[in-house]
Parts: sequence; structure tokens; C-alpha cells
Amino acid sequence: MNSKNRSRRDFLKTIGLIAAAFTLLGSCNFAQNEKSKPNIVLIMADDLGYECLSSNGSVSYQTPNLDKLAEDGVRFTDCYSTPLCTPSRVQLMSGMYNSRNYTEFGTMPKGQTTFAHLLKKEGYSTFVGGKWQLVGHYEGAGYKGDGTYPNENGFDEQCLWQVDAFGGRYWKPLLNINGTNQQFGEDKYGPDIICNTILDFIDRKKEEPFLVYYPMILTHDPFVPTPDSDFGEEEKYKNNPIFFKDMVEYTDKIVGRIINKLEETNLRENTLIIFVGDNGTHPSITTQMKDTTVIGDKGETTTAGTHVPMVASWKNNDTGNIICEDLIDFTDFLPTLLNAAGVKYYNIPHKDGRSFLPQIKGEKGNPREWIFCDYNPKWGRFMKNRYAQTKEWKLYDDGRFYDMKKDLLEQNPIQHDQIPENVISIKSNLQSVLDKMKEQK
Repeated sequence: MNSKNRSRRDFLKTIGLIAAAFTLLGSCNFAQNEKSKPNIVLIMADDLGYECLSSNGSVSYQTPNLDKLAEDGVRFTDCYSTPLCTPSRVQLMSGMYNSRNYTEFGTMPKGQTTFAHLLKKEGYSTFVGGKWQLVGHYEGAGYKGDGTYPNENGFDEQCLWQVDAFGGRYWKPLLNINGTNQQFGEDKYGPDIICNTILDFIDRKKEEPFLVYYPMILTHDPFVPTPDSDFGEEEKYKNNPIFFKDMVEYTDKIVGRIINKLEETNLRENTLIIFVGDNGTHPSITTQMKDTTVIGDKGETTTAGTHVPMVASWKNNDTGNIICEDLIDFTDFLPTLLNAAGVKYYNIPHKDGRSFLPQIKGEKGNPREWIFCDYNPKWGRFMKNRYAQTKEWKLYDDGRFYDMKKDLLEQNPIQHDQIPENVISIKSNLQSVLDKMKEQK
């Protein structure tokens, strides 16, 4: 081979090696960029009002893991849900007010875009565990099937109670694991099984960004003993509010198990954890706080029915022990999760929510001045209500106006001639919100 051909061959070989190196470097950078996206763990307790966390002032229950989560992040004092589970879930997952897409109890309408859909597009593996109850519900534990299944809502894997069959949720649970209903024995406790599947998912997906959405079974009635309770076998299936305390504290224990798993797998620093309640506590539960007593008002649009605990922690941002008094509602979660994943634009019909990611990072952000609720439960004895509120004042579309700080259960509407002069403009602004939302429905 002559020197000219050899030189040309060596030149091409060198170019090939350089190209391969750049390709490998690009692949490594892509993988690094993918993994630099935070993992997201969104935990939502069932029927757990604001008053149930010891970090919020409860003296009836101890929640050390959630208290520590707040110390490592941000405790939000003014998060509001709808008063009932299904409308809260539909609003949370879609980022839209219920007036736009809530059709009936126990149903997530077909064709909705959820945060799971959008995060999957960003390379996230997605898991949902806990309570589903969105396929379409008949009273008497029947199913219409006109709602949506977890996979239709963007979830790769699932471990859920009440998908398309009804059975036990606590002891001897019937759970749907990746599309198959499985009946467990008398000694098995549903929340433990679901937690174990979440821990397994985290182990298997630790090399890639993941979403865990955990709408918990706890602390919804029936109020039954947990594995940590002192109880007899006959009490496993009886509804006794005396066990609510144990259920709250077992909720906290499960949160602690998930946090410990994230620490063991070195994922805690780059995982955004959010904990929230889906609505107020059951009316049979009375909770003592440091300065007041709160009777649960689930199903009703009072503060005791809609004010929920919320804690967020993302340790990569070096924030901790922050108390945020900004208003948050359930349309705000979708844009927040997407912003955390680096998504600035997303396509859904109505962008009702406002990201609170800056507040999680310890920044000022763009806080709300009001929140809105169109509550049409279509379930039980609960009545339809529609209102807008600030942190202190609440206006219903029938004209009722309340001071929420002084009238927790809304027993004494303020008459027009009793409204303080400096509050008249607030009421006017809230009326404008109601008018605007009616036009946009």
C-alpha cells in the first residue's frame, strides 16, 4: 500500500474515531440530561383535613415524618381542595376546574390530558398506586365503565383499589395490579401492599426519571385498626372512629418508608415530594389543635371541608423550614409538576392552574389572589355550590359572603350593610371572578 493511500486511510480512521467520540459524548449528555430531571412523588391522603398534621398545630395526632418533610422543605398553610374525592382527583390530574370536565361521581371522563400523559412525553416512567375509583360508578358497587382506566390516563404501572371491582381496601384487600384483580388474605393490609409496590417501582426505575402518583387509601372510613394498632380480630372490619388516630399515624409511617427508600437509593436530593389531602376530614372526627377544635366537614364547602394539609420538599434547591401562606388550589398541581420537569409549554384546553414551583424553591413566585370552586358532587346528600374566595373572604354565587377566619363552618353570612368599607372591593373582585368563570364554562 502506498503512503498516499495509507495517509488517506489513517485520516478517515481518525475522523471516524472523533465522530464516535462525539456521538458517545452526546449520548452521555442526553442520558445525563434525562436523569437530571427530578423524580416526582405526589402523595394525596384520603379525607385528611389541615388539622390532622402535628406541624399544622394538631395535638390529637403525631406525624413526625411529615413534620420532618416540612422542615426540609415548605409547609403551605392555605391549600384548598374541593370537598369530595372524585372532583378533587379530576381537577388535580387535569389541571382544570370541575365546571369544565366533572361529569359524575366516580368518573374521570374519557379524553382528558393528565399530568401523567404530559410527563410520559418528557421521558418519565409513571406509576399510580392507592385509590382509583374513576372508571364510572353506580351506587351498590357497580361500574358503568364510561370513565377511564389508569393506562388511559398515562400510567405505565398500577396497584390500585376500586378500579373495576369492589372489595376490601384495608384488611383482606382486593387490588388491581397492572390490570389484574388480586384477592389477598385476611392477614394482608392494603396500604402495606401498595407501599411495597411503590418501593419496588422506585428500585427498578432509579436510573431514569419517574413519577409516582399515590392517591392513598388511608384515612378514609371505615375506620379500622392498622397493623400498629392494639386490636382484636373481630375489629378488623368494624367502623370505629377510635382508630382514626392510628390511621393518621400509619399514613405518616408510610410516607416515612417512601422517604427512606429515596434516601437509600440516593434519589432524595433530586426528588420533588409533595404531600396533600384530597378534602376535609370525615364529620365523625373531632380534632384538637393548639388553639381550637375542628369538626370534620367532608362533603361540605366550608373551610373544614376544603382546607387541606400540604407539604413540599425538593432538597436539591437547598430550601428548608419555609412556611408559605400563598393560596393554592388543585388546578395548580399540573403546571407545577411540569415546570419541575422543565416543561414551559403544555397543551390542554384550559390552563386554570398557576405553578407554585417558585415557592417550593423558596422564591416569591406569582401567587394567586383568589381560588374558584364549581362543586356539583352528584353524590349523596351533598348540595351544589359555586364560590370564589381569598384567604379570608368567600363569596357564593347566591350572594352569601363569609369571613372564613371567624366563621369556620359558615354559620353567619355577613349582611351587605355589615360589610366593612375596606372589604367591599374584595367582594366586588370575587363577584367578577364568578362572572368570568360562568362566561368561560
